[in-house]
Amino acid sequence: MKNILFLLFVSICFIGCEDDAQFDPTLFNAELSIIENLENGVPVLDITSQTGMDALYGLEFGGGFIFHIDAIDGTLMVARDYPTAGNVVWGDHFDLITGSAIGDGLENTQLLVNMNAEDNSLVTNGFEFGSDDYVFNIALNLKHEGFDDWFIPASASMKAIFDNVHAKGMGNFNQTYIYWTSTKEGYYPYVMGFNLNSWGGEAFTGSCFDVNGILVVRKF
Repeated sequence: MKNILFLLFVSICFIGCEDDAQFDPTLFNAELSIIENLENGVPVLDITSQTGMDALYGLEFGGGFIFHIDAIDGTLMVARDYPTAGNVVWGDHFDLITGSAIGDGLENTQLLVNMNAEDNSLVTNGFEFGSDDYVFNIALNLKHEGFDDWFIPASASMKAIFDNVHAKGMGNFNQTYIYWTSTKEGYYPYVMGFNLNSWGGEAFTGSCFDVNGILVVRKF
């Protein structure tokens, strides 16, 4: 009898262990939500192959709202309003061209911080703001929603945020604000409004001497 009980115990343990070994939380599970799959570490492209990309847009994950998915490597970009800062300045005034494509924002933001560190009162038509309390420095030093790798989006990213999140009635973006982008042509920065009726989801040129809102993004 003891031998029979021992064999039964071993069999139960073996079956249980086999079931545990077969369960892999990083495999897509249709019975779970998209966010639960993401939190379990399921690769983004494994999820989108089952749901399509549109199903992820606007979902809150990683500190912000998903607005872009890289179809090659599965990296996500998320965006979030940062209303605590209110309307803030651009910084120094100088001649510079920065990128407009989705993904250019991090390099743009770092470049603009580097340029603000120069004495721009010495360049033609330059103006020295004279403080570190400007949009790009605020973004690079921001600790928000548990993350510290935020930056200011390029103009194409801002349009994607509008189209893929805000226009769907998702996100936390303020329709009364004009937001800075990190795209600049010469002396003219691009800005973006989120009013569905007035601005149409297109970035437009503003002025470095204005004050505007902060919308930050991160990529992971």
